[in-house]
Amino acid sequence: MMHSDSHGDNSPYPRRRSPGRTVVSAVTVLAVTAGIGYWGYVSLVAGEDADPQVVAATEEFGKFLAAWEAGDARRAGLLTDTPGNAESLIKSLMTNLKPSRTEISAGTGERKAEGEVEIPFTVKMAVPGAGDYGWNSRAKVVRSGEKWKVVFHTETTHPDLVPGQTLALQSRDRAAVLDRNGDELRSASLVGMVDEGTGKGISGLEARYDKQLAGPGPARAVVVVDRQSLRVVKKLTGRGREGRPVRTTIDPVVQEAAADALTGLEKTAAIVAVDPSSGHVLAAANRPSGMNRALEGRYPPGSTFKVVTAAALLKGGMKPSDRADCPKFAEVNGQRFENQDQFVLPAGSTFRESFARSCNTFFVNSRGRLSESALHDTAQAFGIGGTWDVGTATYDGSVPVATSENDKAAATIGQARVQASPLVMASIAATVKAGAFQQPVLVPDAVKKRYDAPARLDAGVVEALRGMMRATVTEGAGRALQGIPGEPHAKTGTAEFGTATPPRTHAWMIGYQGDRNLAWAVLLEDGGSGGSDAGPVAAKFLESLVRP
Repeated sequence: MMHSDSHGDNSPYPRRRSPGRTVVSAVTVLAVTAGIGYWGYVSLVAGEDADPQVVAATEEFGKFLAAWEAGDARRAGLLTDTPGNAESLIKSLMTNLKPSRTEISAGTGERKAEGEVEIPFTVKMAVPGAGDYGWNSRAKVVRSGEKWKVVFHTETTHPDLVPGQTLALQSRDRAAVLDRNGDELRSASLVGMVDEGTGKGISGLEARYDKQLAGPGPARAVVVVDRQSLRVVKKLTGRGREGRPVRTTIDPVVQEAAADALTGLEKTAAIVAVDPSSGHVLAAANRPSGMNRALEGRYPPGSTFKVVTAAALLKGGMKPSDRADCPKFAEVNGQRFENQDQFVLPAGSTFRESFARSCNTFFVNSRGRLSESALHDTAQAFGIGGTWDVGTATYDGSVPVATSENDKAAATIGQARVQASPLVMASIAATVKAGAFQQPVLVPDAVKKRYDAPARLDAGVVEALRGMMRATVTEGAGRALQGIPGEPHAKTGTAEFGTATPPRTHAWMIGYQGDRNLAWAVLLEDGGSGGSDAGPVAAKFLESLVRP
């Protein structure tokens, strides 16, 4: 059955981000390349004429390097003459740099005195955000009784260090994602997230424009810092140039209203708002944040798609005043369609009334007026099914040509294979408001060529749709918007999905304001009814925009 209705500039750490620029921490697993291992070190000197003291010292030093290489600071420290100091510094260095690969190799040791051997070694690391970094150092290994110990000093780990210092990373600030006013955009699901471990954008606009926001060259520099104050003492590697901001069309007032309207909802939900005259995306809010379902989600649109079906019927000659019977059921080859709660409309009801009340059975029974391609062709005038160049990832809808009577019947009420995102549905309302499709745009500077709809709506069709969408508010299923200033026009939708009995439904409402350039769509996943559940959310959104 079918129903439908921070630190300063010298800090090695990034400046504190605003709430709108979410950062997610990544746990980096230390990948260890064992190099030649300490038995390999011994083989370097264990020739026929090898000095036994050099052999013994190198063997013990190899254990120290292997522990350091593996990130085991405690074990490395126990092989030195100052275990606590060695453990603390090695742990600090490895924690700060978080190398994804570490290779430490020893050179040939040299006896300096009885019971004292000096061994050169090389450290090579792959440091996220800074690239490959390495250095050479030397260490002394001395015999104490029968054992050999590494003489540990701060400069043993790195020749540029002195006591009280360590190595760290200094990040340059990424450029910001901006709203239409040039201020930093505060929307986590739209802006996306940055991996704290690598400094790279991993979702949303942060990922799509990672190179632009991060700038060219390494994002981080290896630096020497004071361990107490974290003040940078010396830079050991360079960083790239600062990135360039990404400017969006988001209106912070509209965005805040959309986010506030979703506050407190237990359902997964989204709101999109666009400017019908320009196509600029004014808001894209998601609850919970994360997936940008507002722009990328794929859902059956349910009865909100009746705007497209009505356009096809109007184009075929129907008038809003024509008779449109609305029985309790409609049957197509054994498949029964019904209205929500099995309502009926009185005999003599009009097309306008059946649209406003969202009568499924009228639309299903009107399929005979439509060819197999009628809905597909009419949807093209709304830009559906094209490839939109918005400046971010979007799902641009799909209305396939009907393959059967049942397929066409279900498609008339936005079911079957009809799919759309909230952005697409907001654009449908915007098209009615503007009279013609304007492809939505979020990042104008990135848009190379907007999609042009291959068809246009006749002026008479547009005028009729406007009246029918207004009637949805004044006398139909969109009554939740009654009393809101600005002459809101709307269409509700309750879209079935899944295989449960009774069917589970998404709740939709789309519309536009008659007195301003604002069109919108509200979606509540598994949210119940369009009129009674999505309607109040839409009302809350609009009320906050017209409130003095």
